[in-house]
Amino acid sequence: MKVLLIYPQFPDTFWSFTYALSFIGKKSAFPPLGLLTVASLLPEGWPRRLVDVNVERLTDDDLHWADLVFVGGMAVQRKSAEQIIARCRAKNVRIVAGGPLFTAESEQFSEVDHLVLDEAELTLPIFLDDLEHGRPQRVYRAAGFCSLQDTPVPAWDLIKTNHYASLNIQFSRGCPFSCEFCNVTTLFGHRSRIKTPQQVITELNRIYATGWRGSIFFVDDNFIGNKEYLKTDLLPALIAWRRDKTGCVFFTEASINLADDPQLLNLMVLAGFDSVFIGIESPDEISLTECHKVQNKNRDLLACVKRIHRSGLQVMGGFIVGFDNDPPSIFQRQIDFIQKSGIVIAMVGMLQAPPGTRLFERLQRESRISTSFSGDNVDGTTNIVPRMGLDLLVDGYRSIMQQIYTPKNYYRRVRTLLRDLKAPKINQPLNLQRFLSFFRSAFRLGFIGKERVYYWQLLLWTLSRRPRLVPTAITLTIYGYHYRKICELYIDEAR
Repeated sequence: MKVLLIYPQFPDTFWSFTYALSFIGKKSAFPPLGLLTVASLLPEGWPRRLVDVNVERLTDDDLHWADLVFVGGMAVQRKSAEQIIARCRAKNVRIVAGGPLFTAESEQFSEVDHLVLDEAELTLPIFLDDLEHGRPQRVYRAAGFCSLQDTPVPAWDLIKTNHYASLNIQFSRGCPFSCEFCNVTTLFGHRSRIKTPQQVITELNRIYATGWRGSIFFVDDNFIGNKEYLKTDLLPALIAWRRDKTGCVFFTEASINLADDPQLLNLMVLAGFDSVFIGIESPDEISLTECHKVQNKNRDLLACVKRIHRSGLQVMGGFIVGFDNDPPSIFQRQIDFIQKSGIVIAMVGMLQAPPGTRLFERLQRESRISTSFSGDNVDGTTNIVPRMGLDLLVDGYRSIMQQIYTPKNYYRRVRTLLRDLKAPKINQPLNLQRFLSFFRSAFRLGFIGKERVYYWQLLLWTLSRRPRLVPTAITLTIYGYHYRKICELYIDEAR
């Protein structure tokens, strides 16, 4: 059968990097790793196409060609997914849907012919067998979790990698922690399931063979879920892999206890990691207790961030306001922490309750789920009734975003980071894309942007004090432009 895999559009969000992509000549931040993996699970003889509507238009000819349409995505892509499903229905094309959005909210998609949910390594083969024998069911669920050693190499031949700012790879699924607001363990469990180093190297070689020489995102929700395996197996393999490779740098997500392991920090830097997203959530111990963020408790979070910076890894931080125990002072405390920490990429959101989480179930029992879940951390909305009152929460949240992303505070934070950050051991070579991105930033930010004074002050300071970090400084100025546009879109216009 001819299979068309369609990836829905991302709205303009914190992580879409929409307003930064034009600086580097890219169309989208990341390719659809899930659908590329699903494509490799299909029978070899089946023709396959992939349309990522973030980088190309979905045409009627595409739909006429297909016998089956596979749609996958996350909650934040819901609107686009619904539009794609409607177009498929109008063309009488059979629709198969899966991924986090459909797994969490399957009852919302009555127009989908087949819901192949949970992990495709388990449910897709059963659907394909039923389809072959003429008895396909509407809903397929898995009883447990798969072994990642059965996961194939993604079908990178289905996309043009040069459309994307970063490519991605997955080493593990699952997280050992139990944060109340997080749906990772609902989707993937508590045990960190891992690929072998040989699998990861094979995937990296496939990516490298496409000519890719940029950043690669290890999409694991907690990369350090199995620290000993990282130290003894994967990271040494990555260090060996890059001895004759140039250009690729890695980034990932981890928990704050990364700061407790100097050996692990050093190995990650040697392996080519230059940044890591960490859920800080709150500087308030009582709120951390409330949401069961045990790994963040009883520690100096500021000192932990500084320790990670000094190792050579830039911390990107996630923050939440709206916990039941948040005092009115939490908004200023969050601003103070973010500014002092030098966390430049600070994703601050109001507490939301994703369906399937313990938080959702608790607030539903308390009749405190108010609207549908948007899936966007920074759109200035929440689907819960906050205990502090919605008006106070919204006003406090807006005050955080408006302050931390003003040019003055943002550029001050960049300088704080650059003072602490150890210069990278692995540099990306200068190429035409990076050369042009500098000149675009110099013109758009340094000459016509309202931040132009801060822009040149930062570049001159970095050239004189931390010259090896000039590329990092330029990248962060471009990110800052994107974040200010997002604030204008969701925060300023909502006033």
